[in-house]
Amino acid sequence: MIMKQSENTRKVLLEHVRRYPKLQIQDLFKLLHQSSFGCEHLVRSEEDAVLQIQRELCDAGEISGELVEELGGNYCRVSLGYVGAGLSASTLGNLFYMSAKREESPIPSLEKKLKTTQQLISQGELPFSLEEFSNSLGLWKSAGYPSLHHSEQFRALYRPAYRVISSRYLPFLPLLARLDSLKSETPAILAIEGPCASGKTTLSQLLEALYDCSVFHMDDFFLRPQQRTPERLAEIGGNVDRERFLEEVLIPLSQNEPVTFSRFDCSTLTLSRPVTPAKKPLTVIEGSYSMHPDLSKYYTLSVFLDIPAETQKNRILKRNSPEFARRFFSEWIPLEQRYFENTSAKNRCDLVIPVLK
Repeated sequence: MIMKQSENTRKVLLEHVRRYPKLQIQDLFKLLHQSSFGCEHLVRSEEDAVLQIQRELCDAGEISGELVEELGGNYCRVSLGYVGAGLSASTLGNLFYMSAKREESPIPSLEKKLKTTQQLISQGELPFSLEEFSNSLGLWKSAGYPSLHHSEQFRALYRPAYRVISSRYLPFLPLLARLDSLKSETPAILAIEGPCASGKTTLSQLLEALYDCSVFHMDDFFLRPQQRTPERLAEIGGNVDRERFLEEVLIPLSQNEPVTFSRFDCSTLTLSRPVTPAKKPLTVIEGSYSMHPDLSKYYTLSVFLDIPAETQKNRILKRNSPEFARRFFSEWIPLEQRYFENTSAKNRCDLVIPVLK
């Protein structure tokens, strides 16, 4: 793990110097501080974060350069230019605010990265003298590693305009930009498809935090015991009650009518009492089989979370007892794979997001 972190830091530093050849040691410190501490600005509320971005956008003029810069830790820089690429200032501000919540002490991580930086300088791979770096580092350390501004030279040459957000949000930025561009198309319906353990529920929770949306789960439409006939289970995607989901949820949504539906209760194997959620501008449908051909025409936008088999296996083993995990591997995953292969669900989605870890 230490070797991997060191190599990652080395890669980021060398790329940073290539991209900004006139940067100063102060700018390196700022990069490493952000990669360890994340957001370094005082963020009082979501509203304040959004207002700050809106004010900066008014003053920034044309913003060029990369839309995203990896920082080699749990954070990344997102250019305010992403707003021009579809992401709203509101969404970026909220991601910035959510990323500011930090619990762990990042100083050990920062000091490991500083050691890697010192090694690169001593090897002649970074354009600074070791004496200058050591002197600057001593002063910075004695002050307690405070957050820093970019150097005046860096600001004049490169005009930085960005926000630091958690890297866990990075894969979803293209989806969020698409959703922000759909705000004029209401009501909008998003399908989140993908294998079990790919993060569909986690993504739907993020969308709930960012948008005023309703979320429906395909798990609430499991077959009732009397429906689980050999013929039904032999169907491609037949192990969910897509007919009930279509009638109770998708058709009313598509006609901009109220939705009244019953959740399947796994503990009693029966349907719960009907509920009528409030109508929202955005509705999210999350779960395997949401992109079944009988359902897919009702969506405004669809996304597939693509998880490698080994990552999926590790997640399932981590989250479940051995006995329950075996059911995933012997029953549910084979059914999903058969469904994905026979319906080309991944290829029919508007966006595919790789799940890397």
